[in-house]
Amino acid sequence: MPFVPGSDTDMLDAPNGTSAAHIENPPTFPICVNGHTDVTFTGPYNPSRSEHASPVADQTSAITLRLSGDVSASREDSTEKDRQMSPNKALPISSLKTGLCYDTRMMYHEQINEEDHPEQPKRIFSIYSALVGAGFVEDGSLAGAFKDGIMKRVDAREVTEKEALLAHSKDHWDYISSTSAMDPIDLREAWQEGDSVYFCPDSFSSAKLSCGGVIECAKAVVESQVKNAIAVVRPPGHHAEFHKPMGFCLFNNVCVAAQVMLKKYPETIRKVLILDWDVHHGNGTQAIFYDNPHVLYMSIHRFDGGKFYPEGQHGNYDKCGVDEGVGMNVNVPWNNVDGGMGDGDYMYAFQRVIMPIALEFNPDLVLISAGFDAAVGDELGKCMVTPAGYAHMTHMLMRLANGKVVVCLEGGYNLDSISHSALAVTKVLLGEPPGRLHDGDKVRPSASRDVEKCVIQQSRYWRCMRLTESDVIRSHQAKVLWEKHRMSDLKIFRDTISVSFENQVLATTNSYKAETLVLLVHDPPSEDVGNMYIDWAVQRGYAVMDVNIPQALTTKEGTLAEQHEYEVMRQTEEICMYLWDNYIEISDAKNIILLGVGDAFVGILYLLANRECRERVKGVIGIVGDENGLRACKPGIHGDILIDWYFNNSLIFCTQEHNVWGVRRGKKKHGTIRKSPATNLQDVLREAYDEMTHWLTDRLPPPPPPGVIRRPSNS
Repeated sequence: MPFVPGSDTDMLDAPNGTSAAHIENPPTFPICVNGHTDVTFTGPYNPSRSEHASPVADQTSAITLRLSGDVSASREDSTEKDRQMSPNKALPISSLKTGLCYDTRMMYHEQINEEDHPEQPKRIFSIYSALVGAGFVEDGSLAGAFKDGIMKRVDAREVTEKEALLAHSKDHWDYISSTSAMDPIDLREAWQEGDSVYFCPDSFSSAKLSCGGVIECAKAVVESQVKNAIAVVRPPGHHAEFHKPMGFCLFNNVCVAAQVMLKKYPETIRKVLILDWDVHHGNGTQAIFYDNPHVLYMSIHRFDGGKFYPEGQHGNYDKCGVDEGVGMNVNVPWNNVDGGMGDGDYMYAFQRVIMPIALEFNPDLVLISAGFDAAVGDELGKCMVTPAGYAHMTHMLMRLANGKVVVCLEGGYNLDSISHSALAVTKVLLGEPPGRLHDGDKVRPSASRDVEKCVIQQSRYWRCMRLTESDVIRSHQAKVLWEKHRMSDLKIFRDTISVSFENQVLATTNSYKAETLVLLVHDPPSEDVGNMYIDWAVQRGYAVMDVNIPQALTTKEGTLAEQHEYEVMRQTEEICMYLWDNYIEISDAKNIILLGVGDAFVGILYLLANRECRERVKGVIGIVGDENGLRACKPGIHGDILIDWYFNNSLIFCTQEHNVWGVRRGKKKHGTIRKSPATNLQDVLREAYDEMTHWLTDRLPPPPPPGVIRRPSNS
C-alpha cells in the first residue's frame, strides 16, 4: 500500500503500531503504484510476493520506483493540468472526463495450486488491455502506469476496517485478514470449506484494493471530479454477505461504497440505486440492504427455479424487501433459459421493469454491479447478451442521477467476452452512442412471462407498475381491431374469473347473428400475426371472438394470484366455458371454429371435453411451440367417441424442435399433427396461414355475398 499524503490512508498499519512512513530503510520492489514512477515508495514490503508471485502481475508491473524530477516543477505541471481539466462552465457535466480505476496489485489474488480457476487475474488485465488498445488509455507497457488522457485516473486505495464494517461484521473482516498469515495447507483448507471462494496470502490486500477502488470511483463521481467512472477491479463482491465471503467474492464492494457515500455525503446522496446485471443473483447485496429504504437493489439474473448459483429462492421475483425496505428489492429472475437469454430479453426487462421503477425512485447515485457472465461466450452463464446489449443498458442508466454512474466489475469469465463488453460500456460512458442490437426486438415467451410476474409483484409498491403488460398490449390491439373491424370489449360478468380478463375479450358486432363464428384463444403475442386470421374471417363475413390470456392473474386486490401458473390454466378453461355458455351457445352460429395458440389451447380442449359442441364445431386448430406441452383431448362427458371425432376434425401444428418429434409420438388423442418448419409460435402462424385457411374453407359453407348476413334455417 503506498503512502498517499492527505488521504484517509496517511497512517497505515505497520509492525509494533508504527506508521509505514516511519519504518527505517524500507525496501523497494518492482511495482507500479497509482500510475506514478517518480515517487519514493515507503510502504512495508510484503514478503509473500516472492513466494506466491503472479506471472501476469509480475509481467505487467515490472517498473522500479525511483526518486526523480523537481518537486516545484511537478507542482507547476500539476496546476496547468488541473486548469486544462477543469469543467467547461457551459457544459459542466459532459466536459468532465470518465474515471478509470485499475491497479495491477489486484492480480496478486490467485489460487495457490496449479488448477485453473475462472476468477483469474487476467480478467482485469484483459479489460485494461482492451481500453489501451482502443486508445482510451496511453500505456504501451500495459503496466497500469497511465496518466490522465481521454480518461482520468482514479487511484485505488485499500478500504479501511471502519469502512468495511459498514457492510460486514467484525468477524468477517478478521477472517479475511487472517488469510494473509495462513500457510498453504490452511489456505487450501479454507478454500475447501468455503462456498466457492479461494485465498492466497495476498487475497486480503487485493480485496481491500478492490473495495477501496470502488469507493474512490464513487467519491470521484459524487464530487464531480469525473462525470462517471468504471472500476476494473477484482476480486468481485456481490455474493459476499454481511458475515461471510462466497461465490469468488471477499468484500461486497458496491455495498461498502454505497454505505460510505450515504454516510459521507448525507446532503447530496440520499438514495442509491444498485443495478446488478451479473448472470448470478447478488445474494450478498440483497441481504445487506434488504431492510434499507435508501438503497434500491435491482437484479436481472439467471434463476432456473432456484437451481442456478446461488441456489435457493432468495433471487425470486417475490423477494421485495422487509420493514422499511419493503419494495426496495426488485428481482427479475430468468427461468427456462435454454438457448440463452439475449439482448431482446434484457431490453424488455429494462424497458418494462428496471427503468420505470428507477425513474420513479429517482436516485442520487447509480452503482452498476457489472458482471459480464451473461455475455455471449461465457460458459458459466450460457446467455447471449452482446456488447451492444450492455452498452444500451448503460446508456439507459445514464439518464438517472444526473449521469452519476459508477460501473463496478463483478463476474464474467470469458476473457474475450468481458473485454469486448467492458469496452462497449466504456465507450458509452465516454459519450459514444451504443451500437446496434442483435435481435433486440426478439423476446422469448418465457422471458416475457418472467417479467410479467415481476411487474405484478412490484405493482404493490411502485405506481409505474400498476399498468400491466397485458393491459398495454391489449389496449393497442383493441384500438387496431376496433378501427379495422369494429371489434369491441365483451363484458365478463362472473366473480370467479380474474379481473385481469377485463378488456381481454374482443368480439365483432355480428357475434350473435353470423352463421359462422371463430373463437381465437391465445397467449399474449409478441407480434400481431394473429390479426391476419381475424382479417381472413371478417372478410368472409364470419363473427370473431378474440381472447387474450394474461400471463399473470391478479386478484380483486391487485395482487398476484397464488399458484399463478396453475391458476392461469384454470382460468383459461373457465373463460372458454363462460363464453360458450353465455355467448356462443345462444348465438345463431351453426359453424364454429376453435383456434388455440400456445398454452391457451388448454381452454379449447377443456371446452370440448365438458360441453356437447361437436355438432356445431367444424374444426379445431392448435398452434404449439417448443415451450408448450402437447396436450391430449380427454374423453370427458363423451367417452371415447370424442377422441375419434377430435382426430378427424383437428389440425395441430407443432414447431420443428418440439419434443413430439423425438422419442414421443402423438396419438389419436393428440389430434392430427403437422410439423412446421418454424421455430416459434408467431412464425408458425405466419407459415401455416395458407394450409390452415384452405383446410377451414373446405369445412365451411361459402361466405355470403358482401353485405348479406345469412340467417340459419329453422331445421
